Amino acid sequence: MNDQNGFDSNGVYHFSYSQPSDPWEQPQQVPPTPPQPPKKKKSGAGKAVALVLCCALAGGGAGVGGAAAYSALTSSPKPETTIYRNEVDPTAVKVRQADGLTPMSLSEISAAYTDSCVCISVTAVTQQGWYQYESSGAGSGFIISEDGYIVTNYHVIDGASSIKVTLNNGDTYDAKLVGGEELNDVAVLKIDGVSGLKPVVLGDSDDLVVGEQVCTIGNALGTLSFSQTSGHVSSTGRSITMSDGTVMTNMIQTDCTINSGNSGGPLFDSYGRVVGITSAKLSNNGQSSQASIEGIGFAIPINDIVGIVTDFMEYGYVTGRPYMGITVETVGETDQRRFGFPQGAVVTSVEEGSCAQKAGLRQGDVIVKMDDTDITDMNQMVSVKNRYKAGQTAQLTVYRMGETLTLSITFDEQENNTQETGGQVLPQDPAPQPTSSGNYGGQYPYGGDGGDEFFNSFPWSRFFGW
Repeated sequence: MNDQNGFDSNGVYHFSYSQPSDPWEQPQQVPPTPPQPPKKKKSGAGKAVALVLCCALAGGGAGVGGAAAYSALTSSPKPETTIYRNEVDPTAVKVRQADGLTPMSLSEISAAYTDSCVCISVTAVTQQGWYQYESSGAGSGFIISEDGYIVTNYHVIDGASSIKVTLNNGDTYDAKLVGGEELNDVAVLKIDGVSGLKPVVLGDSDDLVVGEQVCTIGNALGTLSFSQTSGHVSSTGRSITMSDGTVMTNMIQTDCTINSGNSGGPLFDSYGRVVGITSAKLSNNGQSSQASIEGIGFAIPINDIVGIVTDFMEYGYVTGRPYMGITVETVGETDQRRFGFPQGAVVTSVEEGSCAQKAGLRQGDVIVKMDDTDITDMNQMVSVKNRYKAGQTAQLTVYRMGETLTLSITFDEQENNTQETGGQVLPQDPAPQPTSSGNYGGQYPYGGDGGDEFFNSFPWSRFFGW
């Protein structure tokens, strides 16, 4: 109990407290709250000192608090960035031969047949006036025999003074031209002193279907050697105008990337067989170059040239090539309007004793149809004629002096050294180009270029009895 409570004479408060005898006994009385002594009025100096002390305490507290907060931030764990990575075993690509029964992946085709592909580099010497200059080019090709026969496009080696072939292992060889043909844009090369090369397996291009996967391996741009690109068959049987004016029929259209330097390379089907020869020497129906076209490439069907390749290898020239014994030119638009001539190929000369003469063809006749195929110009006639073999017969629809005749012709065989022009364009002969009058250059059957000279020099008496 408190025995004394209150202020003494000095203003100090006193109280007493007794501990209970039982430790578990609660105290009976809670010490009273001491009364507050009377407040004294502080002086101005006291207020100032108090203010300073408060600021000091506040600043100290803020410093301590800030230091504590910084310590908490720096001591907390930093967030971690996780990078996920899987370790897998390298894919093992099985190298196997195409059997025509089991589909092959793109990796398997590359592993199996990159060694069957070659890069081709050529140089050519061109005479221009008094000057000579040397040019170079590049292309692709593929091996078709263990002893070094190689197939490529004719335009890759056309006019070359030297031809070099580089294999996938880096070995380079001089190559010789066994035989070439511009009309089908195919050539056969041979490298000597080699054996045990790995040839490709040829397939059947007639079996291709739209949507089937295909790929090619070639010397893209002439610098990116042995590049593989893939795509699908977009269409078959396309008729395409080459950049030199030659018409190629029955072409394979694909969305494989085919650039300059890829010409002559193999087009593989989904079974790893070669079904075509890629060509970059094409135009969009004569309107623009392939370099400006996206996603459209073309290849020559292997079925169309395998017989030619075999003949070059065995005989050095193509056997069974049809021969008519004539020269022709395209009928120009001016003469169609002025004289009423139809579209077609006008005969400029007829060889004595040829099948054309035996069939009754004459100089000045305009061939407008061969069997069921319309003939619109010289290049198309050449292409259509080459679908036949020597000994076969075709029906010619001919325009003569305002009349339409039907003549039957049985093709002769072109000899290895036969020189023909026009309807039988030679590989070295450039395709005729249109003149400003809309006609084609070269000699019309009676002189001139198809314009006024043709009108003035035409032997009208032959047609009108003069």
